[in-house]
Amino acid sequence: MLRPRWVLALIAALAVAAGFALLGQWQLDRAVEQATVIERPTEEVRPFDGVAEPDGPTLQVATGQRVEVQGAFVPGDTVLVDGRLNDGVLGTWVVAHLEVTDAPPGGLPIALGWAPDIVAAQSALDRFEASVDPDEPVRVIGRFLPSEPPTDPDHDGDPHAMSTVSVAALINLWADFDDRPVYFGYVTAAEPAPGLEAISSPPPEEQAELNWLNVFYAVEWVVFAGFAIFLWYRLVRDAVQREREEAELAAEAATPPSR
Repeated sequence: MLRPRWVLALIAALAVAAGFALLGQWQLDRAVEQATVIERPTEEVRPFDGVAEPDGPTLQVATGQRVEVQGAFVPGDTVLVDGRLNDGVLGTWVVAHLEVTDAPPGGLPIALGWAPDIVAAQSALDRFEASVDPDEPVRVIGRFLPSEPPTDPDHDGDPHAMSTVSVAALINLWADFDDRPVYFGYVTAAEPAPGLEAISSPPPEEQAELNWLNVFYAVEWVVFAGFAIFLWYRLVRDAVQREREEAELAAEAATPPSR
């Protein structure tokens, strides 16, 4: 092991092992970095302008953000969204159509509040519709959430019945809304409309999950580092064994045969 060539081989093996160890450390850092929770100021009310763009996706950084948006409600476009839980109780949302004026123009659904049954929700909807003035600016504070996927209506039920706040479905119900900008998200109003209860809309949960694939790669690199040292040891041992065998053969050849 102390021969120059094997000392150089050991240095090379240690260098390779060090490189593998650094790669393992990098993979481990990646796993920890991805598991780090980045706190977002979702409870700070921000102007709606800049949080989202019409006809664009809702970014993760905007999901759950409390916003303040100004605009005008559009009469005749208010709908009921059934099957909504509010603190564990099943009921109905009343969702209105707001045309945004303090950000890039576009249609934005506003969940006005929750009612425990269809009758109460319809009564609140009628009351809201009677009070809507399309020329009166309004200000809504609430939580911005991404659009939900549409659902197929019951085969024997109302084809226009909704159970999700799907912007794709809403624009088919809003009057005269062809080829106009729309935000693919909605706002749950903090202050409910008359006759409704406030929608329970807690802040989004920030979950951190360790990336086990990166951890697995880190372990692999550590194994490779150990294998580099083991390979050097195995080569040295094989060389020693080979020299011993050659020495034994040479000794046998030098010994005269007995008579």
